[in-house]
Amino acid sequence: MKEETYEIFAIRYATRDARRGSHFIGGDPHDAPMPMDYFVWLVRNANRTVVVDTGFTAEMAAKRKRTFLRTPVEGLALLGVDATTVKDVVITHMHYDHVGTFFDFPAARFHLQDLEMNFATGRYMRHDRFNHGYEVEEVVGMVRLVFKDRVQFHAGAAELAPGLSVHHIGGHTMGLQCVRVATQRGWVVLASDCSHYYEHMEKGRVFPTTFHVGDTIEGYDRLRALAESPQHIIPGHDPLVMKRYPAPSKELEGVAVRLDVAPVG
Repeated sequence: MKEETYEIFAIRYATRDARRGSHFIGGDPHDAPMPMDYFVWLVRNANRTVVVDTGFTAEMAAKRKRTFLRTPVEGLALLGVDATTVKDVVITHMHYDHVGTFFDFPAARFHLQDLEMNFATGRYMRHDRFNHGYEVEEVVGMVRLVFKDRVQFHAGAAELAPGLSVHHIGGHTMGLQCVRVATQRGWVVLASDCSHYYEHMEKGRVFPTTFHVGDTIEGYDRLRALAESPQHIIPGHDPLVMKRYPAPSKELEGVAVRLDVAPVG
C-alpha cells in the first residue's frame, strides 16, 4: 500500500509554572524555572483526520492548579476540525492530561495499548506513586467505551493507516505509546510523554513520574530509531516546541504550531 504523508499540528491548551528540580529523578542542581505546556496533536491529510490525545477540562485545570488556555475542542476548531466528526483518536496513555475530554469525540474509535488499560485498572493502581496521574472517572469512562466497542486495542506496533502507526514504548506508564507519522520532511515521531522535554531524551534523564526507568531510557533509543532524525522527535510538554516550529497563521501564534515542516529555531 502506498505511503501517505500528513500535516501535523501541536495545539497548546494549558500551561503551568514549575522549576527544574520537579522534572528530573534526583532533582537538579539548578533552581531555575522550567514551565510545562500541555498539548493535543492533530494529524491530517485529504483522506483522514486523526487526533492524538484529548487533554483535560477547565475543571481539571482548577483541581490540579494548571493554567487553562482553551479547550482542546476549541483549539481543534481553530484549525477547522469539528471534534464531533473525528473518527480516530489515539490515546498515548490514560493520564488525566491525555484522556480527559474523550467524551467530546462522540464518533471516535480510541486507539490504546492493551498494557495501558491493564496498568490503569490493575494492581499497581493501589499505589499513590502510580495512580496520582490518573482520574478514576476517566478510566471508568474508557472502560465503558470498551463495552460499546469504541476502543481499538493494540499490542506493540500497529499501522493505523498508510504512513501512520503507533508504537509501544512504556516507561512513564506501562502502556505508553508514541505515534509515527510520514510527512513531507520525513518521519516525525510524536513522543508524548516518552520524553516530556527535549532535555530528557538528549541527556538520558528521566521524569519523576515513571513506572519503569529502564524502559524510559531504552525508549529514547526507540524514538530515535523511528524518527527521520533526532530533530524529528516532538516531546510531550516542552514549551520549546512552540518556539522551534512555525504557527500555521499569524492568528494562531501561541496557540498552534506546524510540525511537518522544518523548524525555525
